[in-house]
Amino acid sequence: MTVALRTIEPIVVEVGLGQRSYGIVIGRNLLVSLGQRMKALRPGARAAIVTDETVAKHHLAAAEASLKAAGIPSISVHVPAGEGSKKIATFEDVCEALIAERIERDDLVVALGGGVIGDLAGFAAASVRRGLDFIQVPTTLLAQVDSSVGGKTGINSRHGKNLIGAFHQPILVIADTALLDTLPPREFRAGYAEMAKYGLLGDAAFFAWLEANWSDVFAGGAAREHAIAVSCRAKAAIVARDEREHGDRALLNLGHTFGHAFEAAAGFSQRLLHGEAVGLGMALAFAFSARRGLLPDSEVDRVVHHLATVGLPTHAAQIPGERASADQLMDLIAQDKKVKRGTLTFILARGIGSAFVAKDVDPAEVRAFLIEKLAVQ
Repeated sequence: MTVALRTIEPIVVEVGLGQRSYGIVIGRNLLVSLGQRMKALRPGARAAIVTDETVAKHHLAAAEASLKAAGIPSISVHVPAGEGSKKIATFEDVCEALIAERIERDDLVVALGGGVIGDLAGFAAASVRRGLDFIQVPTTLLAQVDSSVGGKTGINSRHGKNLIGAFHQPILVIADTALLDTLPPREFRAGYAEMAKYGLLGDAAFFAWLEANWSDVFAGGAAREHAIAVSCRAKAAIVARDEREHGDRALLNLGHTFGHAFEAAAGFSQRLLHGEAVGLGMALAFAFSARRGLLPDSEVDRVVHHLATVGLPTHAAQIPGERASADQLMDLIAQDKKVKRGTLTFILARGIGSAFVAKDVDPAEVRAFLIEKLAVQ
């Protein structure tokens, strides 16, 4: 796999869902085109931009200017930055704001922000007036390669992550890679975990390419856009085959069962970002796979080495603050969306690029594994 040469035209990845198909437009300085792209899709529509306080400081004025230049009236709804906004109270606030501003079914919601905003705004769009169309404008790497694509929207419950929500596809995703220039390094690393996931779950050649080129991805330029496009194509293909996660879309949860448990135990806080939790979860998923005899330890070492090299946590001891117990983590894992009639389902691997859905995993086996891993200092 080689880096595609930079082109003046943006890269467009199609998510094939019949009449609900949409494009993911990838390239630098695309935010300026938001208004014209929206006008082409929904002539005469108003826009409601949902964003957070941090993103608003950097990008809201440019988004509003683009809409104004296209003759599109807009309003904005602001929420606090961070995972804490993915809760019922904030969801209610967003819905009430959209209704108060008389946003109608022919109007559009614009999710301007990272994964939290995309999930929250998308769920509000799915709910207000029984469904508004929306556009994703992801401003983080994690959102550009993962959460903005595929139609999963929702909020967290006190029992776990993303347990309340709906499938609601956007009509367009604008992945402006220039917006990543304002991203703190820690946030970029967290997003990279989701990028590495695509190689680990089904594309060994892409993972090898990332091992060789990750520093260029972090630096920006053609390598970054290429890696985002490869990631989006991988997710788009899976979503087109299995939109509502009845089959192999579950593979996209590689690392998430362990990761979500650690994230919830950390209180959905800055102690552990979502992408960091996914990185830790993938390291554990590969280690658990090796424990079951599915792959050699050398594969685990390779995965852990790469994730650690880019600065992601690979051991529970790296999470600051009080460490969760195995029993606490098992209680959280029991609330995972993939649990069916009380039995555990994990995404495991037979090797790098060869993930699969493992059903009926014995909870006692998982608990013993966690006790062992939590003992490592």
